[in-house]
Amino acid sequence: CVSLVQKRYNFTFSGCAVFLQHLQLWISGEAQRRLELLHTTVFSLAFSPCGKYLAAGNNYGQVGIFSLSAALSIEATEENKKPIFTFQAHEGPVYSLLSTNRQLMSSGSGEVKSWNWNDVIKKGCREVWCRRPAFGTLLEIPEINSLVLNQKDNSLLMACGDNTIHSMDLENGTFTRTMKGHTDYVHCLSLREMHNECISGSEDGSVRIWDLRTATQVQVIEPHKYEECSRPQFGKWIGCLTTDSDWMVCGGGPALTLWHLRSVTPTTIYRLQGCQHQAMFYQDLILAAGEGGAISHCQLSGEVKTQVPCTPPVVYSLLVNNHSMEHKVLTAAGSSSSIDIFTNFGYRAFSLRFS
Repeated sequence: CVSLVQKRYNFTFSGCAVFLQHLQLWISGEAQRRLELLHTTVFSLAFSPCGKYLAAGNNYGQVGIFSLSAALSIEATEENKKPIFTFQAHEGPVYSLLSTNRQLMSSGSGEVKSWNWNDVIKKGCREVWCRRPAFGTLLEIPEINSLVLNQKDNSLLMACGDNTIHSMDLENGTFTRTMKGHTDYVHCLSLREMHNECISGSEDGSVRIWDLRTATQVQVIEPHKYEECSRPQFGKWIGCLTTDSDWMVCGGGPALTLWHLRSVTPTTIYRLQGCQHQAMFYQDLILAAGEGGAISHCQLSGEVKTQVPCTPPVVYSLLVNNHSMEHKVLTAAGSSSSIDIFTNFGYRAFSLRFS
């Protein structure tokens, strides 16, 4: 082999050896890259304020920035479906992304960071700030699973692995309140803005409603204790929840259920296969996804109108772009390096992908 390379490229023996060494490194690097792509999981998505860009955070701590304008163009190529820019945000997985009018925020294990959208779009990754809550455990660094912006007081709410919800004042970067009551780590948060309340779902099987003015707990709901919701084979954990005024949808181990919050009553049970990790109200539907490789379009009456196949076998992020009518799409991401784009919510148009 060395002899053939020497004759063809007129290399010296040492030069040929270097060539083969570089070739071996390239092959091993390519194999490593393909292996990483095979095991990529995208936990969170966020749209830019203009709606033209999509940020995706994966399990390697990377945030990829995709151009929706380029990908949705009639002249789009496969290259337009890859990130225009990727940067290392955290050492471990990116668990949550949140977009504000100016900044992109990301959470990892024990920390939240922020970047200016204007810099990110121009392929810059200089962080604006990094904050770490004072956790109640010293044995490990808890993950920050969900970020929610409370616009009423410009605070950032964090669902954390130390069983608490931390609140940070975005004006001065100080942590102002800690909401305690859960007995296991908190998976998800949703705001009930008209009531100035926050709702949290936890591994402990409870949904808790908090008064944001006093940081006190006002209601506890345990779906697994309701026979019609309970699914002991999947556990009691709550992995997703969303609210719309006096209505809430939650699921995880228990079946995905529509609740009337004033009466604390489960009104509609959705008989979906597997566990749900994402749910949202959209027009007159509830969109839900999790295990099973499909997005379910559920009617308020309880009927599952349709189930749209998607690329990730498990979906961890489901998001609609409401920032731009021109680029209004539904996005789904999870246990895959591909991020599905739905221009018509009834079928997958194409997929973006980490590369």
